[in-house]
Amino acid sequence: MVNKILLLEDDESLNRGISLRLEKEGYQVYSAFCIQEAEQIMKKEEIWLLISDITLPDGNGMEFGRKVRKTSSAYIIYLSVLDQEVDIVNGYDSGGDDYITKPFSLLVLLSKVNALKRRGRGGDGQILASGDLEVHCSTMQVYKNQEPLLLSKKELQLLVFFLENARQIVTKEQILAKVWDAEGQFVDENTVTVTISRLKSKLKTNVISNIRGLGYLWTETAVRK
Repeated sequence: MVNKILLLEDDESLNRGISLRLEKEGYQVYSAFCIQEAEQIMKKEEIWLLISDITLPDGNGMEFGRKVRKTSSAYIIYLSVLDQEVDIVNGYDSGGDDYITKPFSLLVLLSKVNALKRRGRGGDGQILASGDLEVHCSTMQVYKNQEPLLLSKKELQLLVFFLENARQIVTKEQILAKVWDAEGQFVDENTVTVTISRLKSKLKTNVISNIRGLGYLWTETAVRK
């Protein structure tokens, strides 16, 4: 839903001030004060926009943003006192759509939120599509030829990673880093091979090619719509 916003900010007064301003404009705001709370909200709600501080009591907001980007098409705006060029660049590189340095005006934040709403992601950006395959990002459901396709969590994460990197060769190391290591799971390369094999079997297609000595390639184009 386009009006659902997750606000991850550990400063209680700032969190409340931002929430009240956004709610006044008609947005539905879910407040979190740590990453653990934010993760629980992301599991239950179809979040359209994540507004996140970077320095949080239980972790780094950018790292959380990277995880969100793997499984959701939600926009991300970072809020931070870190105002060096390298900090801002890191924010965008971690999947952020905007980066606002503290202190800031609530009107500026609201303007940026409204701009994202006007922009949209193609359609509403909630669907990743390639050939006869669709991943509905808001619900993480997969359809092939408009029929539901049941995948395990890792198979689904792997599929999303391939679609987001369609027509690009990705190495086993990159897949491990994005699909497993990001959750603190350390596995060997054989796990990647086995999971890809299972995914290919369920997709019943040869769209995933093994490029000997280099990695894997999703051979078709993929789009958001």
